[in-house]
Amino acid sequence: QVQLVESGGGLVQAGGSLRLSCAASGRSYRLYDMAVGWFRQAPGKDREFVAAITSSGGSTVYSNSVKGRFTISRDNAKNTVYLQMNSLKTEETAVYICAADSRITRLPNTEATYWGQGTQVTVSS
Repeated sequence: QVQLVESGGGLVQAGGSLRLSCAASGRSYRLYDMAVGWFRQAPGKDREFVAAITSSGGSTVYSNSVKGRFTISRDNAKNTVYLQMNSLKTEETAVYICAADSRITRLPNTEATYWGQGTQVTVSS
């Protein structure tokens, strides 16, 4: 299995920015072989798709709610995927989770093979 570890979460005021990172550990499986998505889940809410990127980084998909504000990118040499979040809103407070799959097609449906533990993002008013 691929082990995914998120970092970069924290407390930010509304309108502020954060950059999240998703890194893969282990030698047998590499993040650069997989499409990666970002998801978020608030307490009592369903997990929500945010953004995804293909293994090569050539294509991206975004939830309509974050288009123009969030950017997903990857640096395969560093085995890391990023989510740059700008103009954050209070309603986007959630645990942000990265996940990987062999193809990008499942990710917008909030489905993936490997899931990280998540990092808390809190947006204050």
